[in-house]
Amino acid sequence: MSHNSFGHLFRVTTWGESHGPAIGCVIDGCPPRIALSEADIQPYLDLRRPGQSSFVTQRQEADVVKILSGVFEGMTTGTPIALMIENTDQRSRDYGEIAERFRPGHADLTYELKYGIRDYRGGGRSSARETAMRVAAGAVARKVLGPDISVRGALVQMGPDAIDRAAWDWGQVGQNPFFCPDPGAAARWEGMLAAARKAGSSLGAVIEVVAEGIPPGLGAPIYAKLDADLAAALMGINAVKGVEIGEGFAAARLAGEANADELRMGPDGRVAFAANHAGGILGGISTGQPVVARFAVKPTSSILTPRRSVDRQGREVEVVTKGRHDPCVGIRAVPVGEAMLALVLADHLLRHRAQNPDAPSEARLPRN
Repeated sequence: MSHNSFGHLFRVTTWGESHGPAIGCVIDGCPPRIALSEADIQPYLDLRRPGQSSFVTQRQEADVVKILSGVFEGMTTGTPIALMIENTDQRSRDYGEIAERFRPGHADLTYELKYGIRDYRGGGRSSARETAMRVAAGAVARKVLGPDISVRGALVQMGPDAIDRAAWDWGQVGQNPFFCPDPGAAARWEGMLAAARKAGSSLGAVIEVVAEGIPPGLGAPIYAKLDADLAAALMGINAVKGVEIGEGFAAARLAGEANADELRMGPDGRVAFAANHAGGILGGISTGQPVVARFAVKPTSSILTPRRSVDRQGREVEVVTKGRHDPCVGIRAVPVGEAMLALVLADHLLRHRAQNPDAPSEARLPRN
C-alpha cells in the first residue's frame, strides 16, 4: 500500500491501524533549532481525543504522544522526527459480525476490491484513528510557522442547521463540545445530536478553518497552487466530501463586480483589500489576507439503523454497525482540519523561503 506520505519540503508519513498496537508518523524536513517537546503537541491531540463528551465516540484513548527521534536537548535537529501514540482501548470483538460483510458508506468494499484483503477491525488503515497523527504533525507545523501565524477552526453547520455569522465569537469555540462560535447554534445542536443518536442515526457537518498572519507569496501559479494543495489536504480527511476556498460555491451566485476584491493603498504603505471573497489566495498565491477554507463532512456511516449490503460471498445481507462511534464525526474533524491547514502552510512557507529568501513578508509595493 503506497501513498502514505504528503507534503514536499515538510513531508509527513503516517503509519498504523485503528486496532493495532500503535499509530505514528515520521516528519521529514523540519528545520533545526526549533524548540519542541511533547508538551507542544499534546494540547492539540487532547482537542481531538475521543470520549470527552456524550456527543463523540466513547472509545477511551489517552492519545499520549511520544517523540522518538529528531529532537535533542529540547530542540529539533533537522533529522526525521518520529512520533508515536499507543492504542490502549481497542474492542476488536465489536467488529466480528462485519468481518465478512461490507458496511454501506465505508471503505470496506473498495479496500477489498483493491487489495484483496482488509483489516475489518474499525476499518484498519482507513479508520479516522489515523488522523491523530495528522494532528500531532500539525502541532509541529505550527512551530515551523511561528507565533505570528494563527490557525483556527470552527464547526459552522451541523446537518441542515448553520450558525448565525453575525453571532460569531471565537471565544465560544472552546466553551462547548462542538467547537461552535455561535452559542445559540451550539444549544440547538445538543438536541439535534441527542435525537439522532437515539434514532440510531448520524449527522453531517461543515467546518471552517482560518489562518491569519500569512505572508503574501506562498504558492505558485500552475502546479503548486496554495488553494489546490489545501483542497487536496482537506479532501484527504476521512469522510470529507467537499471543499471550498473563500466564497467557494457561493461565488457562482455573485456578479463579477461583487466578487472582485478591490484594492486600496493603506496609510502604512501596504496594499489593503476591500473584501476577502478569494479566501486569501489569488492565482494560487497567498495575498497576505486570512486564508479561509471550508469542508463538508458526511454523516457517520457507522449507524445502528439496519442497511442493506452484500457479503464476501456475494449474498445480500443486512448490516448494523455496532461499537462506539461518533454520531457526528465532523465534531472531531475540527482539529484535524486545523492540522491539515497548518501542514500545507508550513510546507509552502519552506518552499517560498527556499526560492525567494529575500521576498517581502508584507503586502508592500516597491517604491520607485
